[in-house]
Amino acid sequence: MLKRIVLVIAGLGALAGCDEESMAALGGATSTQEQRADYLAAVATTDCVLIDQRQYGAVEFQAGLTREETIEITQFYLAFGGAERLEGGGVKITTGPCAA
Repeated sequence: MLKRIVLVIAGLGALAGCDEESMAALGGATSTQEQRADYLAAVATTDCVLIDQRQYGAVEFQAGLTREETIEITQFYLAFGGAERLEGGGVKITTGPCAA
């Protein structure tokens, strides 16, 4: 059991040294680095939160993304610690221009 915990911690440590592009490849993301940069710039204009159609629509329009691409990028940041779920629903992005 202890050996498994050590291996998991070592694996997480290795991921911590990865850049965003490497993490995207590991996570199976289909978005490009440019799309993610456009997404982050657009999310910053919504106070870094995605709650309802107003925010999602604004991000999609500004970044030139489809709803599916926006959701995939949001899931990418949730999976790799660049976003957190909000208690009342929605997501707060915590990376890039939205880093606190």
